[in-house]
Amino acid sequence: MFEFACKVTVITGAASGFGEAFAHKAAALGMKLVLADVNANALSQTVEALRAAGADAIGVPTDVSSAAQVEALAHAALEAFGKVHLLFNNAGVGSGGFLWESSANDWAWVFGVNVMGVAHGVRVFAPIMLAQNEPAHIVNTASVAGLLSPPAMGVYNASKHAVVSLTETLYHDLQLAQARRDASSVVGCSLLCPAFAPTGIADAERARPAELRNENQPTRSQIAAGKLGAAEVAGLTFDAIAKRRFYIITHPAIMATVKLRHADIEQLRDPTDPMSLKPEVTSAAAD
Repeated sequence: MFEFACKVTVITGAASGFGEAFAHKAAALGMKLVLADVNANALSQTVEALRAAGADAIGVPTDVSSAAQVEALAHAALEAFGKVHLLFNNAGVGSGGFLWESSANDWAWVFGVNVMGVAHGVRVFAPIMLAQNEPAHIVNTASVAGLLSPPAMGVYNASKHAVVSLTETLYHDLQLAQARRDASSVVGCSLLCPAFAPTGIADAERARPAELRNENQPTRSQIAAGKLGAAEVAGLTFDAIAKRRFYIITHPAIMATVKLRHADIEQLRDPTDPMSLKPEVTSAAAD
């Protein structure tokens, strides 16, 4: 079991959505918080609210697509608390629409945050955790879009599929690197695949860098929405971390669609539209 009390957690995308919910859950468990977000004002408000409730927290404005800023985040965490025991590579942005309507800026922005943000987090923090010789854990936020390929979400899907593969590989790499290490000091990892949720990612455009903004307004295919509670996802995630469970699927009903995709591959069939299983998909997204 992973113990949370008095340990240090770093959370990216911490000023809203899942990240903010992770921060509140971590604070309730007695953890020390290093919170990062590209929105400095929202981050400051989140940190102040947590401190007012008694949490030991600092905020570090961070654009996770920047290697240098993620390295600065790690430096700030170590300077403030000396160690890092739990990392949430959670910051994410979304861009929808037909693939041919996605601009070069869309690809650069989404992959810069969703993929390189996770890559920078792993690259910077994993060596720190391994050197500490204490229990530690990394949680990478992907999505059910990393297990499926829904239409009109190509850029986002591709980024989240990359996070799934990256995190599964991280699991194997950590196993190999720690083959002779005592179980009490192992660094583990988990892959979080939540269903569609109103976590703030739908409003991520406000944080898109000016140089990566599109001149044209979104088309009809580029607008979407969903429902899910961030606090419930945080509870499920911390329970999985405590048990050192790798896959965190917030809505088990979605697995019927995942199995169908795998069957399509195994039987060399054309891909089934994952949204065609309306009862299963709608039920999972609405919970």
